[in-house]
Amino acid sequence: MRSLFARRDASEAPRQKTEPEGFWSTVRFFLSLALLAWILRSLIIAPFSIPSGSMLPTLRIGDYLLVAKWPYGYAQVSFPWGFPPIHGRVLGGLPTRGDVVVFRHPTEDADLIKRVIGLPGDTIEVHGGAVLLNGRPLVREALPAFRMPISPNSPCKTISAPAVSQTAGTAYCLYPAFREQLPDGITYTTLDQVSDGQADDFPATRVPSGHVFLMGDNRDDSLDSRFAPAQGGVGMLPVDKLIGRALVTFWSTDGSASYFKPWTWFTALRAERIGNTYSEQRR
Repeated sequence: MRSLFARRDASEAPRQKTEPEGFWSTVRFFLSLALLAWILRSLIIAPFSIPSGSMLPTLRIGDYLLVAKWPYGYAQVSFPWGFPPIHGRVLGGLPTRGDVVVFRHPTEDADLIKRVIGLPGDTIEVHGGAVLLNGRPLVREALPAFRMPISPNSPCKTISAPAVSQTAGTAYCLYPAFREQLPDGITYTTLDQVSDGQADDFPATRVPSGHVFLMGDNRDDSLDSRFAPAQGGVGMLPVDKLIGRALVTFWSTDGSASYFKPWTWFTALRAERIGNTYSEQRR
């Protein structure tokens, strides 16, 4: 009888040891997973969705992007929930003119996306919608109107009377478009809906040290560096507010999908936009 109980006690002992060991293994696994996710999102890459049309035609409402976190270094805005609360910028670097950047609004808790036009020391001015950089106008070439398909998340939002066309049952909003070229050859398409927009004229202003000047590609529908934060704009943006550089679109939806109808996720997909990149385009 003693040997029987002894064998039973011996068989139960290891089981008692493995139960807490298995629990802590699970805890360590999830903590490691959370740490890996934090490192990935904070230091390497993060998702971002486009909430407005201020960057049309480059970016459309419903685009989902991957944003590179390393190009400009790291500041407090680089980290989820602002933790750790570091001061200044670590491994900092300036953007290139023409970069499409995600940044934290200087006075609001909101992440936005615009294009870098001016760097520290540059002088920026706008006359009749044309941008002058350091006293010289940027090359600006008229293009055929940009045709944006109208969808639930992309209505025909215009400053003036909307111009609409229809082809094969699809309605399009038409926007006057221009190709703009920076001095180093980087080009991109902008929209200029009216000739007397609210910010079509901006006085010559020098970009301070540690700041950048940003503009939306949809020039008449963008509260950017032409507007002070008190006006809803971003003013001259401190580089410590930069979060990262737009890399590539990994998903795009026209807004017709329902969370409760998974098949609509694919009928709403704008597949032609997946893979769009936002690196330098030179002429």
